[in-house]
Amino acid sequence: MQSIFGTDGIRGRFNKEITYSLAYKVGYFLGSTLENKNPILIGRDTRISGEILLKAITQGINESGKKVINLGICPTPAIPFLIKQENLSSGIMISASHNPPEYNGIKIFDHNGQKITKNFENKIQKLIKESNQNILVPKTVSPLNTNEDLMDIYIKSLIQTMGGENLSGLKIILDTCHGSATTCAKKIFQSLGADVRVINNSKNGLKINMNCGSTYLEPLKKALRESPADMGFSFDGDADRVIGIDSRGNVLDGDHILFLWGRELMEQKILTNNVLISTQMANLGFENEWKKIGGIFYRTNVGDKYVYEAIKKKRAVLGGEQSGHILSKINNFSGDGILTALQISKYCKKKNIDLNDWLKSSFEPFPQKLTNIKLDFNINKLNPKTKILIDQTIENFQEIYSDHCRVFIRPSGTEPVMRVLVEAKNHKKVHSLSNEIKNKLLLEINKIIN
Repeated sequence: MQSIFGTDGIRGRFNKEITYSLAYKVGYFLGSTLENKNPILIGRDTRISGEILLKAITQGINESGKKVINLGICPTPAIPFLIKQENLSSGIMISASHNPPEYNGIKIFDHNGQKITKNFENKIQKLIKESNQNILVPKTVSPLNTNEDLMDIYIKSLIQTMGGENLSGLKIILDTCHGSATTCAKKIFQSLGADVRVINNSKNGLKINMNCGSTYLEPLKKALRESPADMGFSFDGDADRVIGIDSRGNVLDGDHILFLWGRELMEQKILTNNVLISTQMANLGFENEWKKIGGIFYRTNVGDKYVYEAIKKKRAVLGGEQSGHILSKINNFSGDGILTALQISKYCKKKNIDLNDWLKSSFEPFPQKLTNIKLDFNINKLNPKTKILIDQTIENFQEIYSDHCRVFIRPSGTEPVMRVLVEAKNHKKVHSLSNEIKNKLLLEINKIIN
């Protein structure tokens, strides 16, 4: 049995990789394994499959002898925050983050509000493997009562991170991408005095991440052109990521967020050793400029859990990914897109600076292109020998092209896709090499598979 856990919990298509039976077993064995008797908190995004997976996990947890608190539709970061706040034993978020509607996922958090360790994942994996029982879907799936009071506690905690600052006088547009941010983003920004307009704000699991949100910025750019504002923020399906857009349509990605926010903390002398943590996807222009102003730059593998491990190791206070998944000491390093958007807005207000002007003071990025090569197979389900051959092919390609540019190739941990990042000083070289590598790599992979 291949591991059911990827780079960020369990992820796959509903009723294919992720079934009612699997979700039940995850709930049951999580509940059975935990020594802490306190309830387990569960939340979900807006996906249609979320309600039935919630029922399955709840059924499993209850039959293990533990109780469940249902938070309902919520941002992922609400789960780890409330676990610690309410002294709960664990938490689960049912979400496939930025993936399309047909996908779903199960993210598990421990009693400290951190994603469970690899050892814990292996323990649950082993118990599921040893269980041959196939759980059938009940004919009726009755809705569970949601605890709205806990959601209010989470919302208040985000407002408190502003330290009494407000956003009055700022015009802000939010793209909540029909996902988790629909529950509270507008309310939070309005309560802080911002003039807020929201797009894609219906809780629609069939539209979540579809041509909207942090991976598709055109709707937000269009909204800013049609109804000018100081800035806009686009969240992903479970609101743990955010990408900003300034008044002129320029993109504030995770690299720029880290650089600008990190520079503020550096000036305040609260950035430990002036260290920033990012990943192999981070722009080389970002790394070079950060070092130029006296900072230390540390790269990890792609995935917020790797960023978090490096944060702990280096005693850093800020880290994140180019995708807009930012980890800050403010909320115990739980990626929170709404929190990040609030902090960026707060700095603009305090500095009395337009986001466009602030972004101009950031680094000059190297031309960079990320190409997704769709695969007809799930790379995580290949036999070890084939996987080793593909890994060797990737290493060879990265080495061959290293003299001309920076190349980083990796299989997606959540989709049947190979991601190819090419970065160089010249736009034309980036595009030509991206196409060349894509075609040659696909040819080599097909030779190995066939």
